[in-house]
Amino acid sequence: MKAVILAAGVASRLRPLTNNTPKCLLKVGPKNILELALENLVENKISDIVIVTGYLENRIRDFLKIRFPELNITFCYNELYNSTNNIYSLWLARNALQGEEMLLMDSDIVFDSRIITRLISSGFKSCLALKRHEVHDEEIKVRTDMNGRILEISKEVNPAEAAGESVGIELFGKDLLSELFRVIDRKVNIDKNVNQFYEAAFQELIDNNHDIYAVDVTEYFCTEIDTEEDLRNAGDLYNKQGGA
Repeated sequence: MKAVILAAGVASRLRPLTNNTPKCLLKVGPKNILELALENLVENKISDIVIVTGYLENRIRDFLKIRFPELNITFCYNELYNSTNNIYSLWLARNALQGEEMLLMDSDIVFDSRIITRLISSGFKSCLALKRHEVHDEEIKVRTDMNGRILEISKEVNPAEAAGESVGIELFGKDLLSELFRVIDRKVNIDKNVNQFYEAAFQELIDNNHDIYAVDVTEYFCTEIDTEEDLRNAGDLYNKQGGA
């Protein structure tokens, strides 16, 4: 299994904090967001990692060279980071994942390592972490059937019908991963849809009767960092948890 971390974005909502620092290197307590994520991967015995960089990529490379020299990290550079969305960043990682399972992660979440453990041990070949709470327009929302199979995933899901929020950690088995990249390759190269969220490709798989399941991780600490308030709240929550 390889982990893919998407860390190309500019994070303009966090300026001026991100003027000279990529979002994933912002501190939550004594450590930065990316450091915490990588520690969670190591705790789950995942050491093969693909990181898609873009904005201030050298800062990320320099940090990882010093902090995690033992990890097998492959870098993919998104030179169009200022004009593309995460579907394009994920597409750039395709050649580094031949014949592998993939654990996909956004680089702006602070979370409990047991979320990864739960996904891996869920029994599902392909699944994602679901947080059950009151959802609003901005979240990536998920609608499921009675068995937890995802029927719909997007920001446009009716909040009244949503099972909860997709937190940005997904597991794909080898076979479905191949299908996923076939969909993404068409979207990028033929449809020229480089500004979509990667969940649009998930939805196409679901519409074509491929199974992706939601795994409830509500009991575990997990928060996304989009604003300075998010960053402060994450630090407070992290400290209350005693360090995730």
